[in-house]
Amino acid sequence: MNTHDAQHLENSDKKVQEGIENMSASNADEETESDNEFQDAVESLNEDDNCISSLVEVNPGQCQSTEKVGQKKKSGTETRGHVDVKGSQMNDEDGGKKSGINIVSCQPSQKSKILQHSSTQPPTVSGTPNINGSKEKPLCSSSEEEKQILLKETGMLFQRLELQDKFQTKLSPAEFLQIGPPIKQTNEIYGNNLAYAFLQRLMMLDYRARYIPVQQITLDVSDSEALQVSKSSDTEKGDFDALYSTNTESDQSNNNNNHVHPMDVQMAVFHCSDSFLKQKIITKLSQCQYALPLLVPDPHTTYIECPLWTFRQITKTWKISTKKENATTVTMKSMPIYKADTPMVSFFRLGSMSLSKSQLMNDLINDRHDTFFHRNCKGSTKSRYLMDGVAEIAWYCPAGKDNDFFTDCIAFCNLHGDSLANVKQREILTEMSSVIVVLVPTLEKCQESSAVIETLYKSSKPLIILSADNDCPAVQMKPQKYKLGLKERSQSDVSEELKKIIKSLLSGPHTSFRLETMAKISGVKVDEDQKVCQNGKSAAMEIIELIERMDIAKIKDTFLPCQGQLWSNWCKINKELHHLKGDIEKEKGQKSHQLMKLREKQCKVSNVSNSKLMRLFTQSLKSLPPKEREYFLTWTQILIDALSTDDLSSILQNYDETWSEVLVLKNKHDKSAQLKHKQTELELLSQKLQSATFGLEHIFREMGQIYEAHKSLKKPLLDKQHDWTKYPELAADLMISGHPMELMDGDAGHVPLIWISNLLQEVIKKLGDPRVFVLSVLGVQSSGKSTMLNAMFGLQFAVSAGRCTKGAYMQLVKLSEEIKNKYQFDYILVVDTEGLRALELADNATLHHDYELATFVVGLGNMTLINIFGENLADMQDVLQIVVQAFMRMKKVELSPSCVFVHQNVTDITAVEKNMDGKRRLQEKLDKMTQLAAKEEGCDVECFSDVIAFDVQEDVKYFAQLWEGSPPMAPPNPGYSESIQELKSIILSKAKQSTGITLSHFSTKIQDLWNALMNEHFVFSFKNTQEIAIYRKLEVQYGKWTWALRSEMLNIENQLYPRIEKGQLDKVEPSYLNKEMAKTYEEVTKSMTAYFEDDKDKEMLVQWRGRFENKIKEFHEELVRGVKRKLDEVIQQNNARKMLDNKKTEFENNLLQKSKELAHESKAMGEKEEDLKKQFNTVWSHWVKELTSDTKPIENISLEEDQQLVLQDLGVEWGLIDESKRNKKYRNLSERGDYSDYITQKKSIGGVWKSVKKTFVPHEDQKLIRSFINEVEQKCLEAIKSKPVATRGYRSTYLQELAKNIKQRVTEFESLNKFTFKKEFTVDLSLYVFDRAEGWLLNAHKIYRDNNDELTYLDNKKNEYYNIFRSFCKGSSSTVVFGEIICGKLKVSAAEAVCNKTGVDIAGEMMCSFPAFSENRLNLEKHVLASLAEKEDFSRFTTYIRNPRAQVEAFIKEEVKKYMFTTQKVKAQTILKKNVEDITRVISQALFEATKPDGKGNIEMWVEEFSSKLKPKLTLDTISCQNFSDTNNFEFLKEEIEKGLKSITTEMSKLSLEKVNDCRQKPDQILIDQLCNCCWERCPFCAAVCTNTLKDHSPEKHSVPFHRPSGVEGWHVRGTVELVIDFCTTLVASDRRFYPNADSKEAVPFKQYPTAGEKYASWSITADASMLPYWKWFICHFQKQIEDYYNMKFQGSGEIPQQWKNFSKKDAIESLNEMFSL
Repeated sequence: MNTHDAQHLENSDKKVQEGIENMSASNADEETESDNEFQDAVESLNEDDNCISSLVEVNPGQCQSTEKVGQKKKSGTETRGHVDVKGSQMNDEDGGKKSGINIVSCQPSQKSKILQHSSTQPPTVSGTPNINGSKEKPLCSSSEEEKQILLKETGMLFQRLELQDKFQTKLSPAEFLQIGPPIKQTNEIYGNNLAYAFLQRLMMLDYRARYIPVQQITLDVSDSEALQVSKSSDTEKGDFDALYSTNTESDQSNNNNNHVHPMDVQMAVFHCSDSFLKQKIITKLSQCQYALPLLVPDPHTTYIECPLWTFRQITKTWKISTKKENATTVTMKSMPIYKADTPMVSFFRLGSMSLSKSQLMNDLINDRHDTFFHRNCKGSTKSRYLMDGVAEIAWYCPAGKDNDFFTDCIAFCNLHGDSLANVKQREILTEMSSVIVVLVPTLEKCQESSAVIETLYKSSKPLIILSADNDCPAVQMKPQKYKLGLKERSQSDVSEELKKIIKSLLSGPHTSFRLETMAKISGVKVDEDQKVCQNGKSAAMEIIELIERMDIAKIKDTFLPCQGQLWSNWCKINKELHHLKGDIEKEKGQKSHQLMKLREKQCKVSNVSNSKLMRLFTQSLKSLPPKEREYFLTWTQILIDALSTDDLSSILQNYDETWSEVLVLKNKHDKSAQLKHKQTELELLSQKLQSATFGLEHIFREMGQIYEAHKSLKKPLLDKQHDWTKYPELAADLMISGHPMELMDGDAGHVPLIWISNLLQEVIKKLGDPRVFVLSVLGVQSSGKSTMLNAMFGLQFAVSAGRCTKGAYMQLVKLSEEIKNKYQFDYILVVDTEGLRALELADNATLHHDYELATFVVGLGNMTLINIFGENLADMQDVLQIVVQAFMRMKKVELSPSCVFVHQNVTDITAVEKNMDGKRRLQEKLDKMTQLAAKEEGCDVECFSDVIAFDVQEDVKYFAQLWEGSPPMAPPNPGYSESIQELKSIILSKAKQSTGITLSHFSTKIQDLWNALMNEHFVFSFKNTQEIAIYRKLEVQYGKWTWALRSEMLNIENQLYPRIEKGQLDKVEPSYLNKEMAKTYEEVTKSMTAYFEDDKDKEMLVQWRGRFENKIKEFHEELVRGVKRKLDEVIQQNNARKMLDNKKTEFENNLLQKSKELAHESKAMGEKEEDLKKQFNTVWSHWVKELTSDTKPIENISLEEDQQLVLQDLGVEWGLIDESKRNKKYRNLSERGDYSDYITQKKSIGGVWKSVKKTFVPHEDQKLIRSFINEVEQKCLEAIKSKPVATRGYRSTYLQELAKNIKQRVTEFESLNKFTFKKEFTVDLSLYVFDRAEGWLLNAHKIYRDNNDELTYLDNKKNEYYNIFRSFCKGSSSTVVFGEIICGKLKVSAAEAVCNKTGVDIAGEMMCSFPAFSENRLNLEKHVLASLAEKEDFSRFTTYIRNPRAQVEAFIKEEVKKYMFTTQKVKAQTILKKNVEDITRVISQALFEATKPDGKGNIEMWVEEFSSKLKPKLTLDTISCQNFSDTNNFEFLKEEIEKGLKSITTEMSKLSLEKVNDCRQKPDQILIDQLCNCCWERCPFCAAVCTNTLKDHSPEKHSVPFHRPSGVEGWHVRGTVELVIDFCTTLVASDRRFYPNADSKEAVPFKQYPTAGEKYASWSITADASMLPYWKWFICHFQKQIEDYYNMKFQGSGEIPQQWKNFSKKDAIESLNEMFSL
């Protein structure tokens, strides 16, 4: 070919590029653009009916090619191979039929089928002269037809992969960021799920994803039948001929359909993915050390696309080794690959070759790994549709070692297919390359490739030509131009020579390639040009423009000021707040003030101009649509990473070098100044590294700090542009979409609780509090934790160099719909952590930090992965000890996570014996660590399985090494991917058995664990808030269940009591009560069962189920016993008054007869009402004397006189008694603060104990005396209440017994202590007890008198008989009088029933709707305290402190009174009115049913029937019918009673609520019985009352969420009058000590308070910040009264902090709500 020909060919190429038909509709206007020369060339082609046309998938710059003129087909079906000039077979180097240049037969008889070129000569370029100057044959089929055929084949490919719908809708990362069914095994994969299998495996870093064997769906045939059988003639000759035949009659098309080219799968998935999934795919391919698509022809259009976006997250690291003066210097470089300026070596093929170009390139880059797919790779097929015209790129990265192929990073680019057809791609790569390597089948001028070679040869670009038909060695033709023969040479020899030539060429001046420049090439569509991507980039660039010219180390200080020194100082002070010494409350006040000042500074700096970055960032998050927002975040991270890459690389290299020097010095046990200097240098580098590390996580951290600062100050922000209240919601959206969120700040080593809590709250709002399975991971630094999690779940935890995880991050991973129903949770929440023994923390704080981190993440996880690196157990001993101790702490606080040990980097994971030995040694080491940790934590355990459910066979997983060879060119080990899959299966299998926890529970767990970790003693400090909240809800339910039982029992009691009282029932059996209660008890048990089984927190509730079921059963039994006891007392009282009852009938008959007679006499006189009354009174007195002539009246008692006589009998002077009576000091004896007036000290003088005046009584003694008084009171009241006063009356001997008992107890108490009491104490104590017993004695004696005194009985009957007398006087018949008698009795019984029922109903209404009574014991306590504060009455406070139950009862009585007579009077009256209506209805119905129409029967039968109909609602008193036997008109009697009933109803409707309050069933007493039946134990330090609703709540310890300063209880510093100002919740975390008892010789550390005795051990006092202002306000407000009460002072160490004085009463009351939420 002469120069003119070459020029002509080059021009022709350009014209073809311009003039060829464009397949894309969008470029239709370009179709008319052709060149005359191109038209001439086409028209001059010879026409032939049997022509073969070449079909090209035409892209801009591609041209058609045809067969050589005159070439004949060998058979009707075109063969897929082709033969070179020497006769050897020449397949396409990538092993597939090209979609770019294919042959199609135009013969009518031939089916349209895309076939591979089969000529013996390379294809020529259509429209150009061949070697002899003749023209090619014309095209005989339209390009549109060819296009349709190609599109059809491509469409069939997508259809076979089931991706036909995804070309438009696109696959997204969200589909692969969820946990789906396990990856199918090879024998389960069919063509239709090949694409998804590829993606799944690729995400797990399995480089074998590129070829996945596909199972064929075939009929069940034998192996022999499965093989193809030739259909040739059966004759021997026919068989032999068939052997030499080039064709077979087997179904080739069927074979084609069964196999898909592996690269077609990759590219099909690539084309069907959205930008973010493409980016993920390319990043994973890069990690698998595969070549990446650089130029990609679109299968449906003519566009060539450069997927620049997909490269943005790839970072390459390499080391450059340089030698100077016999010294080797290794420099590390790490940078995003799109920024790297590297030489690029491009490989083209001109024509068809027998040698694989891709295989040759692999030898240059990595001879152990197929970076580029080639024809000899597993799975290669003859057919391929999507790779021709694709240019792939890969980078060689040296390791800085002697055996590196090249000394610097080099890009290698491979253009697939014949570059003669892919002109545009070839031109682009030619322009961009530093070195061009061209492979040709033959190097002759007659070849059509000659023009291309000539152009390249003449250009300035270095060129290497590889010729297939030449065996010459490497020859330099002229500078930078080489020729090398391939014939009969081994590929390794060729690659070695190529390496030398490329090294030589690149050692001199050469051009560099940078990925970013691809965006500037015309004719190439760049994926980043999409508007949505550009919008995201624009928003990100606004932020980058602020910081790009700054020193990277100063960016955070300038633009993110809240998280720097301010946050670090805040964390430091906050930790100090939990480790106070000295004057604790003063220090606490000061530090709290400092914390608030730091928050104010954070608010201030976040509002100044520097906050522009945060405003831009958060504004973009708020305003951008989801897709643009995702681009914005990714761009921001990409661009920020690009800024810091160079700085980080250099710092990391310095750090590594310095660390190595430190290790060398340490190993030499060098203690010199040089070691200290190097360690200081290391610390400075660590700080520098921390400053230079800057990413999205820091911006989110700043959002968190701005939010926390403003939230802490609780005041609105003036800067409206900076809407911090929206920050949690913005972060929640990102977390839901799969972004990791920082849980623990790695730099400050602190959890921002306010931020995390509100962030999770927003997630809950959006997702509805889903259940999550928390999977956390622990391990040494750089042991591949994040890599493992990313590969397992497709996560986004940072793993690139210089960005190792710091602190802890959390990420939500959703369960797919396919597997959701197999699990009891919706998400897996993965918590990734920084490594233990982190090199950055190389100071003394390392161990503490590691223990803190381990305890935190182990406590958070439902399962923890313990990641161990390497096989040397000695290296992991420290880690194991930390882990074991963390699990032991969980056991002690009753959390039970599971664990799996992941043993990474094991050399041979298949060696069973070796693994068994490794497991045995691990088990032994764990057991040893357990025993060591047990001593430290005070546990009695021997082996690790005692601490946690652990099976060494099941819970230890061996992992292969991550890399298959040495990085940076090593691909991931396929065994690693298999290990990932197995581990994932183990995790999901174990997770199936778990219910997980709700996200809200996870949130509270974070708070609980972190708050406990802030204190030195984690176990004593841990408080399970979620558990406490659930328990409190259960207490509320318990209150409802017990009230249901109690209210029903009260109704039963109300039915039985009047019947017993009226003598109609003389025995009550428990079986009867149980029967009456059966229905309610069953309903309660059903309700309880439903609650425990159906509540969303049932997993946590189950621990209390048995206990509460037993408590309800016990409560029910106690109710039955209590009512029986009460009713039995009434029966006993009835039995005791039998004599009076026997006389009652006689009295009534006599009185009735006398009234009749008197009325008959008076009737004749016709006297007036006054006269009748006067006459009746005169006669009545006579009747009473007549009837009671033989009985003595029962007198009232005089207790005061008896008390005085009893004390005088004991030798007490009258004056002393009188003095005590007058000053009334004894009345509050148990509530006094100081008893020193009553005491004289015993002192040994000459061996004899003598009394001396004692002026000071220690708190312990004061407390002892108070306990003694309460005990004496309790025992004496029990003794007096055991006396039969109500049945036999009062005796003065009862008081004598009490007085003697008191005196004896005082004497015994004195003998046990070093002090004695003055006589005044015994007198006051006796009077105090008498005073407490007086009410009960008077009431019991009144019952006895009412039941047994005849005069009293008759006096009560006087009015009743006057009415009878008056009726007879007025001429009423016996029926009328009898009706009046019944109405009188009905009136009394009905009023009593109405009042008792109303009492129960009001109590029930208050239990349901009154805030103080409607929940649990803690809620009641809150309202009691609020009431005390409102009243500001110190005496009430002292009662509450000394006798809390008395004050609570007083509160209940006050509130009931207020409810009935003030606030809810109308409601109470409505209840009363309803009960009146109900009882009236009962009476009317009974009247109707008792009065039969036939009027048969006598009066006694009617009364009996009427009484029975009234029951059980009403019990009628016994009526004597003796004087009314003549009454037989029952209808008339009914009418008379109905008349009387109207007046009864009228009177009852006027019943006052005071009457209800005085009835037997008093609402306040009912509520006291219900609400005070709880625990009343008091804190041994501050006397705060246990708030457990259950009376006996063992094994739960006593607890209260709000303790108080111990000085409130009178605690003071021993030997001084200084009251203690500290809260016991603060003291238990301090280094202070206390004396458990008055006579204790040794002080006990507060941290070990449970060891001080049972009363201390029975309490759970959790260390907290004691921020509750309530008691601080109380001390400030009542300081003088408290000091006077105890005769002590708030001074010295007990001086009140100034900050306390700022609290108002309002603050105090509001703080109670905070306390309630604790």
